[in-house]
Amino acid sequence: MADLHDEPHTLPEVGELDDEAQTVPFSPYAPLTAEEAAEAAQAVQAAQAVQAAQEPESTPLERARALLAAHPVADGYSGLPSALRHLPCYDLQLGESAVDTDVPRLRRGNVGALLWSLHLPEGLVADRAVGATLEQLDLVRAVIAAHPEGLRLARSAGQVIDARNCGRVAIVLGPAAAAALDDSLGILRVLHSLGLRVLTLAGTSWAGDAGLTRFGEEVLREMNRLGVLADLSGASDLTVGRVLTLSRTPVLCTRSAAAALRPHPANLSDELLAGLGEAKGLCLVPLTAEQTGPGLRDVADHLDHVRAIAGPACVGLSGLYDSGAAHPQGLADASGYPHLIAELLRRGWPETDITLLTWGNVQRVLRTADFTARAAQDRREPSTARIAELDR
Repeated sequence: MADLHDEPHTLPEVGELDDEAQTVPFSPYAPLTAEEAAEAAQAVQAAQAVQAAQEPESTPLERARALLAAHPVADGYSGLPSALRHLPCYDLQLGESAVDTDVPRLRRGNVGALLWSLHLPEGLVADRAVGATLEQLDLVRAVIAAHPEGLRLARSAGQVIDARNCGRVAIVLGPAAAAALDDSLGILRVLHSLGLRVLTLAGTSWAGDAGLTRFGEEVLREMNRLGVLADLSGASDLTVGRVLTLSRTPVLCTRSAAAALRPHPANLSDELLAGLGEAKGLCLVPLTAEQTGPGLRDVADHLDHVRAIAGPACVGLSGLYDSGAAHPQGLADASGYPHLIAELLRRGWPETDITLLTWGNVQRVLRTADFTARAAQDRREPSTARIAELDR
C-alpha cells in the first residue's frame, strides 16, 4: 500500500493538457474528412460487390416466390363451390385430394384472393336459377365458416387487404349468372346484400347478340350503383362494346384469353382487347388447355399478347380450378403459380408488371368499384325499373 503514495500524481495545467491533445495523431471518435469518408464508402461498396459476386444468383423460381410473398395471386375464377357440392365430406384446411384447391395448395401457390364462381348448370329456368344461386351462396358461407383459419369472406377491396394481412385467403363472391336475377333489379340488390360482387352478363335476353337492351342498360347502371362488377366473358361483341361505353366502373372478363393465338368463343379479339385496355378493364387469362394451350409456356404466350395489346394494367389470372376444365402441363392445381411467374421473369417481364398481374390489377378494379358505388349512391336512388316497361 505504501507504493501508492511514493509518487503522487499532479494534475496538469490547462495549457499542458491542450498541448498534449494537439500531439495525438488520431482519435477513433474524431470526425472523418470528406476525402476519408469517400475512401471509406468506396471500400464498403467494393466489399459488398465481392460478397455479391461470391453468392449464387437467385433463380427465376426463387425470385418468383419472393415476389408472390409480397404480391400474391388474386385468382379470378374458382369453381370450388360447385365441386364441393358433390363431396360427402371434405377438409380444405388439412388438404383435400378430391378437388384442385385446398388451403395447403393455396399457400404453396401464394394465392391471396379467390373469386368463387356461383355459376349454375346450364338449362335451369329462371325461378330455379334464383333458388340454385341462393343455395350456392349458402354453401359458400358454410365452407368459409368451417375453415376460419384459412379462408375469409371479403366484400370490398379493403376487406381483401385485411384478410391477407391476417394470413387468410380472401374469398370474393362471383361471378354469378345473370339468369339468377330473374330479370329483377330487386333480386340483384338482395344478392349484393349477401356478398355478390361479380355478375356475368352473357346468356340473357337483355344482353344478347344484339347488345344491351334498355333494361340491360338499367341493370348495368344499378350494378355500378351497388359496386357489382360486370363479367363480359362469353358476351357478344355488341354487348361488350356497349358495356365498355356505358359502365362507370372497370369491367372484367373472368375467363378470356387472346383469340389471335387460340380461337375460342370466350377469347377476345385484338380489337376488343385494345378497347378493354382503353376502358381500364381487366382480362383474366384462364389456365385451361382449351383456351390457352396444353403447356405452361402457352399460357405465358397469351399473357404476353394481352399485355402487349391491352397494356400491363389490363391483364390478370384465372385458374378455373375445379371447374371441370383440363389444365396445361405444369399448372395442374392452385400450387403451380410460382412456376408461371418464373417463366414470365425468364421472358423479361419487369417486376412492376408482374405485381400488377398477380395482385394490383384486381385490387384496382375492386377499389374503383367501391369508390364509384359510394358516389353513385349519393346521387341515385335504387332503380325500380321493370323489364316489361323498358323492353316492350
